[in-house]
Amino acid sequence: MFFKKKIDKKSYDKSNKKPIIKASICTGEQVAGFRDIATGSFEEIMLIKDQNDLASFKATYGITEEIEKIY
Repeated sequence: MFFKKKIDKKSYDKSNKKPIIKASICTGEQVAGFRDIATGSFEEIMLIKDQNDLASFKATYGITEEIEKIY
């Protein structure tokens, strides 16, 4: 009630990974994660239900730029 939940800062390899939102065309489900630039493999981090989840993902990993969506 009186205390705000502390966000744990995490990091990722910015030279080899790119933040991506993977969205389903059929269901609209969105998953945030990182795509390896060299191999193209996708690492799922969290389910995005609304804008608060997206803001939480960006704050946790210190992402300030716009995140690309892939389908």
